[in-house]
Amino acid sequence: MSEYDNDKSKPIKVVFSEGCFDDFEGTQEELDELVSKIQEMAASGELAENMIPVDEFEDIDEEVLDLLPLLSTGNTRH
Repeated sequence: MSEYDNDKSKPIKVVFSEGCFDDFEGTQEELDELVSKIQEMAASGELAENMIPVDEFEDIDEEVLDLLPLLSTGNTRH
């Protein structure tokens, strides 16, 4: 049993890190809808129901971690 199973009645507090949406390519209205949906999911408990504790993630190969920065959308050529 994870620590999240202990208190399902307590809502998850959602905190967005500064700059986390800097690369968002939608409109402000779309961003507002996204943030609202995430907050609704947290308040309803849906977010907690679908959460996977970090200790259950598969180990990520170091080579994959080295490649992740290359997947950035900021330097795409067409």
